[in-house]
Amino acid sequence: MDLNKISSPSFLKGLNNKQLEALAKEIRAFLIEKCSVTGGHIGPNLGVVELTIALHKAFNSPTDKLLWDVGHQAYVHKILTGRASQFDTLRQFKGLCGFPKLVESEHDEWETGHSSTSLSAAMGMAAARDIRKGKNFVVPIIGDGALTGGMALEALNHIGHEKTNMIVILNDNEMSIAPNVGALHGVLGRLRTAKEYSKAKEELERLMLKIPVLGDKLASTAERVKDSLKYLVVSGVFFEEMGFKYLGPIDGHDFEALEDTLEYAKKVNGPVLVHVITKKGKGYKPAEEDTIGTWHGTGPYKMENGEFVKSTVKGPAWSSLVAESVRKCMKEDERIVAITPAMPVGSKLEGIQKDFPHRFFDVGIAEQHAATMAAGLATQKMKPFLAIYSTFLQRAYDQVLHDIARPSLNVFIGIDRAGLVGADGETHQGVFDIAFLRHIPNMVLMMPKDENEGQHMVKTALEYNDGPIAMRYPRGNGSGVEMDAEMKTLPIGSWEVLRNGKDATILTFGTTIPMALEAAELLAAQGIDIQVVNARFIKPMDENMLHALMKKGAPILTIEEAVLQGGFGSAVLEFAADHHYQTAIDRIGIPDEFIEHGNVDQLLAEINVTTEETVKRIKALLQKQVGTV
Repeated sequence: MDLNKISSPSFLKGLNNKQLEALAKEIRAFLIEKCSVTGGHIGPNLGVVELTIALHKAFNSPTDKLLWDVGHQAYVHKILTGRASQFDTLRQFKGLCGFPKLVESEHDEWETGHSSTSLSAAMGMAAARDIRKGKNFVVPIIGDGALTGGMALEALNHIGHEKTNMIVILNDNEMSIAPNVGALHGVLGRLRTAKEYSKAKEELERLMLKIPVLGDKLASTAERVKDSLKYLVVSGVFFEEMGFKYLGPIDGHDFEALEDTLEYAKKVNGPVLVHVITKKGKGYKPAEEDTIGTWHGTGPYKMENGEFVKSTVKGPAWSSLVAESVRKCMKEDERIVAITPAMPVGSKLEGIQKDFPHRFFDVGIAEQHAATMAAGLATQKMKPFLAIYSTFLQRAYDQVLHDIARPSLNVFIGIDRAGLVGADGETHQGVFDIAFLRHIPNMVLMMPKDENEGQHMVKTALEYNDGPIAMRYPRGNGSGVEMDAEMKTLPIGSWEVLRNGKDATILTFGTTIPMALEAAELLAAQGIDIQVVNARFIKPMDENMLHALMKKGAPILTIEEAVLQGGFGSAVLEFAADHHYQTAIDRIGIPDEFIEHGNVDQLLAEINVTTEETVKRIKALLQKQVGTV
């Protein structure tokens, strides 16, 4: 079959199981080939090929609503809904999005890039259906890792309480981005191996149907026997206690089992949970053998052997630099503890996990819990390091404000993937953290210019004892600067002049410093003398330097790879206004819009965060100053 000619999943209705198996094989080959060039979430998608085909055969999208939690596993869905021809542009600038996207297709019912949201959204869709007296099915597909998210459990509780008609597909591959952790994972493990319970339960139900109804006593006795069997064989069937009809576990790669179970689920009144066991990376040996999440999402690779195509880099990965700096400090200070919400691999914490297993906590997909646990540790004079992506820190905003900052607890938040992250797009760009942390009292926020300053900031954060402190660091690698042999602390709120100049000043930090220095050199060739300041402490700012700059009266340009509204540039404007300075100030940064996926350099060019724009803005500021003299 030519996958590029598929326009709708309706063709699946006429295929038998043998034809479906052939289609699954073809889709796997297609995904392995395409993702070897573009990169992407290859492991999750290889695992749900049969499941996705079976769902689209059993249901009628878009009338029936299929909601993919997280969205990592939506590639097969995109192929079956007419987007195979766009896979050469997957996650590329102006190309096919790596996650479900409403504007791409009527079959994409829910946009997501963060986990644990599908059940709540499905409840909303089902409630709307019931109000309108509709009859369509609502089918959220959620992974076992995402199910540990508090929001998912809140939704399960509500759906079960309301007895809402809904078919929840639990895609259980025993691994999300990293191996799953927690008690709920243990529950699923017991269910996976509880075939005796499933068989005995079915036999008991058939027997009960044959018993004539002789009164309430017999009926209640039979129910007690059934419940006793349940607790005897499986210690507490979690989902049935939540009000769901539990079906499974079933083989997620067996079309016959999938079809029979889904058809049965469609006939059940009330919420149903179908527990499907799948193999992440199925059909591609390197991905199948992955046990730590390396093949969850990848860059390009050699299709024949799975060897990753590595780009030329100068310095260490930022995540590694920070994690290793923390690990060194942990050797000297037994109070330091590391916490991650399911990202030990992404945040390069494997070394800490190996060397300090009793001081390392992977709490699963539970950002809110991670933040408040860090606060609890801090109350006991420990020094918690919370490693968390900027985009996921958004989910723990209240915990940072209420539980960490309000009592001014000593928690070090490592904000990984700060700034634009590229291919993952809108849901993952780390551009909001400055705006949502800057206004929180007691918070210190900083970002290093290079990896050497980065290690010193780690030391600074772990020795800071006056409240919470956060360090932003980007995705990707450092520039390969020479590293000091010993880590040292930096004065809180201190800035650093990188280049002297009298005509104007650029205030910036982190990833945009090279751009500012390059612009200054271009302007110097035109006789314009520019000062460049490493404004490494975003909060508190270096007020002594700001007063000196404002009194000097030369124009100021701020640059940040973060949103302008409420950002660093806003802080500089507020300072000028509060102290009644008339200094000309302009800002470059992320505009008031969501930034889509693509190469970071392309994205920056698209929104005019460039060297050329910097030169243009400085000239405009100087021209304005001349015009007002």
